[in-house]
Order: sequence, then structure tokens, then C-alpha cells
Amino acid sequence: MSGPKYLSVREHLRRRVSALPEHTLLPPEPVLCEEYGVSRITLRRAVDGLVADGHLVREQGRGTYVTRPAIRHEYRESFVHRIAGWSSVMTEQGAQVGTTVLTQRIVPVQPPVAAELGLEPATDVVELVRLRSVDGAPNHVAHSFLPAATYPKAAEADLSEGSLYEFLRREYSADLAHARIVVDVDTAAPDEADLLRVVAGSPLLVVRTTVRDSAGHPLVHSFSRLRPDVSQVEFEVSVSGR
Repeated sequence: MSGPKYLSVREHLRRRVSALPEHTLLPPEPVLCEEYGVSRITLRRAVDGLVADGHLVREQGRGTYVTRPAIRHEYRESFVHRIAGWSSVMTEQGAQVGTTVLTQRIVPVQPPVAAELGLEPATDVVELVRLRSVDGAPNHVAHSFLPAATYPKAAEADLSEGSLYEFLRREYSADLAHARIVVDVDTAAPDEADLLRVVAGSPLLVVRTTVRDSAGHPLVHSFSRLRPDVSQVEFEVSVSGR
């Protein structure tokens, strides 16, 4: 794997411990250092990340052993029946969803978002940044952008509960008909790491979504940065009319 050595070791260890029974003890540090060809500092950085993510537990006098993250929920986007917001889907699964609004303001659009929404440079958009949690544990940070002239209420509405998509349907009768979703991988910046309770530099899943109406006009662009240890991205595709 490319990137810092400790991230490579951590990812290999994560896959390794996921295949081990819970409560299995890891080999001693000197053994693992020799196995991976790294220093104790590098190994401890890798293990620290797995402890923070809930894959390992350190116990004085016993060592480091395998545990399991407390929760694992799926992040779903479906092309089949509807464009459903994350909050709606998770609530339907029986999870307790929490939302903390970190940013809610009108700002000039940045070029990457302008390209997704088909806007002219410096057009005003509503920027919405929310920390989303599941059953009390942080899951992801969601960044959403909407044309301010089209959806001015989104700059002031209470969006600490419920789904942004449902808000747009309710307040604007928004025709959320199509979604283009791109998934890639990035690493957590220090401020994100604090919010998500992971080690800075930890891998994150990045889900970018542009929702369009039936005529193909872009309505909302979002990107969510998720902890991969408690999230999955599921795509459901249906081919009809054949």
C-alpha cells in the first residue's frame, strides 16, 4: 500500500484481526515488529488506530487482544425505488440517528461543486456540514451544497433532525429522480479525526452524490466522509423495460 508505513501496517493488521476469534491475543510487540519490518513506534501507531476504531483492546498485564466494533450499520443508496436520505434509511433499520449541524451558511460556490451543479462561478450556494452518528457513535461527516436561489430556506431551517432530501420534498416538492454516486478513499484530517474519534490519517470512505430531477437538472451535491469500520456502501441496480 502507498502512503505512510504505519497505515499499511494498520490495514494489514485490521484484515488479520478481522479473521481471528474475539479475545485472541496478538503476538508480542517484538514479534510483530520483526514480522512487519518496522520500529516499535511505527507498530504502536498502527495498533493505536485499531484500538481507537474498536478492533483491539490493550489490557495491562495481559496484552493486546481482538475485540469487535460495537456497531456496524450499512450506508445505503438505492436506485430502485427512491432516492432516500441516509437518516431515513438508518431510522427504518431501527437505528438511533443523531445529527449535529457544524456549518449552515450561504457562500460562493467552489469550482468542483459548481461543475457538479452546473452553476456559474461565484454563484451563491447553501453549504451544510453535519456530523452524523448512529446509536451514539460518530459515523460520518456530510457536506451538502444546494443553489441558494432555488432553496433559500435550507440556509435557515432546523436540519438537526430528519433527512435533507425529505426537507426538499416537503418544502419545495423537489423531484429527486436520479443519483450519481462515486466512492473513493481518503484519509482523515486532524479536525475530522477528532469528530469521528479516529486517529488522524486514518482511512475514510468518501461517497460523492449528485441528485438530479427527472429532466436531468442537478439539484443537490453532497459528499460524505465515513468511518469504514462502521459503514458499508451498498448499491442496488435494477434494469427494467427489457
